[in-house]
Amino acid sequence: MTNEEFVNAMNSSAQTKCGGEVHLKMHELSQQALSITSQINGSYHEPTELRRLMEELIGQPLDDKFGLFPPFYTDCGKNIHLGKGVFINAGCKFQDQGGIFIGDNCLIGHGTVIATLNHGMLPEERGDLIPSPVHIGKGVWIGSGSIILPGVTIGDNAVIGAGSVVTKDIPADMIAVGSPARVIRSIYDK
Repeated sequence: MTNEEFVNAMNSSAQTKCGGEVHLKMHELSQQALSITSQINGSYHEPTELRRLMEELIGQPLDDKFGLFPPFYTDCGKNIHLGKGVFINAGCKFQDQGGIFIGDNCLIGHGTVIATLNHGMLPEERGDLIPSPVHIGKGVWIGSGSIILPGVTIGDNAVIGAGSVVTKDIPADMIAVGSPARVIRSIYDK
């Protein structure tokens, strides 16, 4: 199975059987991600070298405005899609098998977790994976320590307050806080 076939299978949101071809490919990609993230996290790198390592990890070119403060963790890497001018602060953890799509000029705060997988509920399906993508619009600011759960879409320019757990979609231009996160007002309200 190629990386592209794996990403297409995961982007279909179909339940992936434990031990199947897609599941085995995921484990192969996890080992690659562990190798590259250990390089990212293991010593100091100039910004251009960090960008090169991230490009290798995600298989996508990044612009000169991309920023990353390690450490950074992911257990796949090949289904992360970053827009221009994205900044990822220290300690973020991306579970990207189901697809993470981050728009231009987003700020991802310290220790943010983005998850894209669930497991089957029945005991005999517990090892199965159910992928569901996370879409983060342009200009979004995610506060430190936030958790974004599978299937969530965050609209353009939204702000997620620090420590929030985002369990459902957040409209564009809104501020959402809490656990679970709820919209409290527009970014334009004073």
